[in-house]
Amino acid sequence: MNIATQIAAEALPKRAPSLETIGMTKIFGPLVALDDVSIKVESGSFHALLGENGAGKSTLVKCIMGFYNADKGSVILDGQEAEIKSPRDARDLGIGMVYQHFTLVPCLTAAENLVISRADAPAIIDWKAEKPKLEAFMDRMPFRVRLNEQVSSLSAGEKQKLEILKQLYLEQRFLILDEPTSVLTPGEADEVLGLLGEMARRGEVTVLMISHKFREVKAFCDSFTVLRRGRMTGSGDAQEASVEEMSRMMIGDTEIRERAERRKHNDAKAVLDLAGLSALDGEGRPVVKTLNLKVKAGEIVGIAGVSGNGQSALVEVLAGQRDLADGAISINGKPFEPKRADFDRFKVFGLPEEPLKNATVPRMSVAENIAFRSYDKPPISSLGWWMSPGPMRKKAEELIARYRVKTTSPDSPIEALSGGNVQRAVLARELSGDVDVLIVANPCFGLDFASVAEIRSQIMDQRNRGAAVLLVSEDLDEILELSDRVAVMSGGTIDYVSPIEDTDRNTIGQHMAGH
Repeated sequence: MNIATQIAAEALPKRAPSLETIGMTKIFGPLVALDDVSIKVESGSFHALLGENGAGKSTLVKCIMGFYNADKGSVILDGQEAEIKSPRDARDLGIGMVYQHFTLVPCLTAAENLVISRADAPAIIDWKAEKPKLEAFMDRMPFRVRLNEQVSSLSAGEKQKLEILKQLYLEQRFLILDEPTSVLTPGEADEVLGLLGEMARRGEVTVLMISHKFREVKAFCDSFTVLRRGRMTGSGDAQEASVEEMSRMMIGDTEIRERAERRKHNDAKAVLDLAGLSALDGEGRPVVKTLNLKVKAGEIVGIAGVSGNGQSALVEVLAGQRDLADGAISINGKPFEPKRADFDRFKVFGLPEEPLKNATVPRMSVAENIAFRSYDKPPISSLGWWMSPGPMRKKAEELIARYRVKTTSPDSPIEALSGGNVQRAVLARELSGDVDVLIVANPCFGLDFASVAEIRSQIMDQRNRGAAVLLVSEDLDEILELSDRVAVMSGGTIDYVSPIEDTDRNTIGQHMAGH
């Protein structure tokens, strides 16, 4: 190829490839993670891969990317069978993946992260030659990041954009996006997905997106495939299929609990009062800053925000896992300290994020974990110290049945349960008595549809009974669905609070972005 032809070829966008998997099967011991899965992603399409946790989505894309070698099946790229035995093979074929967790080097600049990602990255980089090329590349891209900025100083949204730009810089034309908007504000999510959709329509890229957000699937995808328990259960046009149809493909005949209607509470008093709360991280830097918020009886206040803006630290303060540097917590006008005695006295209960790590002892039994709030009270305890295993087991059996916890036995270690059933077991413990204050954090992250419906119904039930509910969630759809009022946390504090009927997704998103 002569120089003129080469320059002309480089100036033209590479054609977006099509990709198929034929009979993809992957077995791990007794587990059939993928069972004869065949999907087809057309050239230039924006395709959604749907399915609950454990449905096989991650296994499928790892087989496509070469992290796993399938036991049976093949990958067809642009009509030709592709031999992909490693991620390097996938990269050489133009298949790139943007993962849920960042793969950037925080101490390097955006420009340095791009250059070192190349297979031909030089040992000594000639920045005088590289910088103009990078600027020219950015000029062709649908969105930009600051090339000379250190990655550690970029916002979560900018980091996600840089991850996508890195794949385009490497000329990956089949992009796999794994939950790409989990760290983005609604505005950033719509911007990124919209611009990638435009690139797909122009035939510059093909996109396969793993997502659980039906709003984004309906807004940006043109086709979809659904996996359930390792098998493909449906596919179709994302614009024509309803959310109900896609949901049914995902869950099959699983019974979904219907949520009670929101009950009105007139002139309810403030129960939980957070006044000027401040907290520090391990290095003495503020992570919660002069935060003020009140939650009334019979009200759900949802705290929205991009991950890393102090929400986790706030929950840790309320749970007694992080010291309060300043401010005060009161319940019904009386001082509250996050200690066992006050949790019982004020009837404060909670469901922290990652409950297997933060709310249970994994190797202890389901019954023992359920008894954590009552082991020193009758009928489990007598004389203030003597524990009776019979009443403890009986109580656990009652709550396991009432909260539909799927376990082989109350004596099974709680770590043997699925994520959704760990959540149900903790809820059984926390909600089985009178509740005045309920604090929940990302209660449905990574759970199946049935568990999500059950847990959200339990939260609404407590609200209807008159509990003051503080819901901290990075899922804005969950906030919009459950909350009476929404508060936005940004930079460690709350500077926007609104009744849910007086706000909207865009307004909340602007405040999440700090505007």
